Amino acid sequence: MKDTLGREIRYLRVSLTDLCNLRCVYCMPPEGVSKQTHRDILSLEETEEIVQEAVALGVRKVRLTGGEPLVRRGMVSLCRRLRAIPELEELAVTTNGLLLPQMASELKEAGVDRVNISIDTLNPVKYNSITRIGSLDDALRGIEAAWTAGLRPLKLNCVLIGGFNDDEIPAFAALTEQADIEVRFIELMPIGHTTPFGEAAYLPCEAVLQRLPQLVPAGDNGGVAERYRLPGAIGTLGLIRPLSNCFCARCNRLRLTADGCLKPCLHSKEEIPLRELHGEALREQLLTAIRHKPEQHGLLRFDSRSESARNMNAIGG
Repeated sequence: MKDTLGREIRYLRVSLTDLCNLRCVYCMPPEGVSKQTHRDILSLEETEEIVQEAVALGVRKVRLTGGEPLVRRGMVSLCRRLRAIPELEELAVTTNGLLLPQMASELKEAGVDRVNISIDTLNPVKYNSITRIGSLDDALRGIEAAWTAGLRPLKLNCVLIGGFNDDEIPAFAALTEQADIEVRFIELMPIGHTTPFGEAAYLPCEAVLQRLPQLVPAGDNGGVAERYRLPGAIGTLGLIRPLSNCFCARCNRLRLTADGCLKPCLHSKEEIPLRELHGEALREQLLTAIRHKPEQHGLLRFDSRSESARNMNAIGG
């Protein structure tokens, strides 16, 4: 299914919960968020029905996000049911990795193809600081568990934050030298709890190229990341530039929030409710979201603000 600008909408990001077992400072408040009841969020059956309709309209890739999707009870069972949808080509998960030592093998057996693991520093003190309560060792055990379970290609998501982790760019890049993983550097976006950082924290991905001038292009895999490689490295680096090199013209995704609203754009205030809709009514709302997908978000600089009223934990990134 194409939107009004001719973009083929093939990718649906599905947030299963706003809850998380970390409290990352750019994502949610220090006290976390209020516990959700079943009445507050989509049931797993409702989520499955929405995905089935989206796939019927042309979606071929689904990513489960949060919050932290692995804390949602029944998540593995949902993965198994989604994987059974014949036309679905890829099922992925974005996670902080803390629960992967217990769940990675189950996820693989349930049909999950791969995971992205969010990790913004390799320094244990800074990891505890940015997550407020987390342990780097737990995150590293999660990465190892994902690799061992065969959830590959494995991608590590690192949000670039000036004055916090820009000195670790070479260390993150070194992770790709001997393993087939992709480290993805993502520009900090002015949305939700990024407000306290200020403009000084915004670091364009150009900083990676300046710090690592030996990088060579690694080819385009059809995603939004610009891919590079250290000479002789097995893995790759990905640069995701929502501000410095807007990729809206090739954006092919929609986002479903845990409470059942479809967002045509991450930064748009527009949300299209899907709860309690079925059959033709549900299909028409999905088509409405596709038709309403904007040409471009309005974030040209870090001192502009996202129109979205939600924090990142309530959107799924």
